[in-house]
Amino acid sequence: MHPVSILLLGLAMSADAFAAAIGKGAAMRHPRWRDALRAGLVFGVIEGLTPLLGWLLGTGAAGMVEAWDHWIAFGLLTGLGLHMIHKALTDDDDAAPTSRRGLAALALAGLATSIDALAVGIGLAFVDVNILAVAAAIGLCTFAMVTAGVMAGRALGQLIGRRAEIAGGLVLILVGATIVYEHVFA
Repeated sequence: MHPVSILLLGLAMSADAFAAAIGKGAAMRHPRWRDALRAGLVFGVIEGLTPLLGWLLGTGAAGMVEAWDHWIAFGLLTGLGLHMIHKALTDDDDAAPTSRRGLAALALAGLATSIDALAVGIGLAFVDVNILAVAAAIGLCTFAMVTAGVMAGRALGQLIGRRAEIAGGLVLILVGATIVYEHVFA
């Protein structure tokens, strides 16, 4: 696989994580670079590991994962989006989320946006490719895109205030719906 192709694959696999990160950054009260780098690291590690896992699964589970990956991603992203909307409508402004719950939510969002990378890893099991290079490219692209997305969402969040969390939830739901649409109609 040509290095440019690997880079383009990494960018494509990180696009949905970027959209989710914009929503996450908009929902955060006052995200700092430390928060953005943490989110980028969590998403990047998960997104980099899932093609490896998919590659290891190989042909045995290919049909099952490819047939359901979009529905799994849709369910996870919609659930997270609805949770964000519910939290925005019911939480007190002074309540701060615990770091444990925040890390779990980040990891779940990272997993939801990496289901497609798992399927890509399964597909790459049938091709002569350096899977470690591909996984590293996907992970690094996702790290960069999510970090930038959180900071871009921060600017959006400061502009629209508390409604940003509702918008972030809607973005996650929209990303999930887009994944289903692309798989069903493309």
